[in-house]
Amino acid sequence: MYKILFIMLMSVLTLMASDVNWEKDYHSALKKAKEQNKPVLFISSRHSCKYCVMLEETTLKDARVLKALDRDFISVTSYSDERDYMPRELWRPGTPAIWFLMPSGEPMFEPVMGAIDANNFLQALAIVKEEFNKRKGTKNDFYKLNK
Repeated sequence: MYKILFIMLMSVLTLMASDVNWEKDYHSALKKAKEQNKPVLFISSRHSCKYCVMLEETTLKDARVLKALDRDFISVTSYSDERDYMPRELWRPGTPAIWFLMPSGEPMFEPVMGAIDANNFLQALAIVKEEFNKRKGTKNDFYKLNK
């Protein structure tokens, strides 16, 4: 009996921990990123996009990715088919478009386009975190650094 209860409890906890703590919109994500001094993961997505769904059902469910995102990033998704807010400068014709932003909203890099597996996504997160730590407290932004 105790084994069954234990298994049920573990299943519920696993299900509860199987998603990223997403911010509700772009503006609240930037506000929280400024407060916590963290970079922003911004994903432009659509519910009808095969690769968006693939990204959400695989990479964004990986326990290692969840841990890294919740620890080091503020995450938000904008769904074009729900008419969520999308800054004009972040719009791309394809989805998913995975952006990494400074708390000011300035892009750190060009977006990663398409689905990316968990191992490569984790490598990208490590690069972004390292770059963010270098830029903290500076006035440099993407545009100035890449001119």
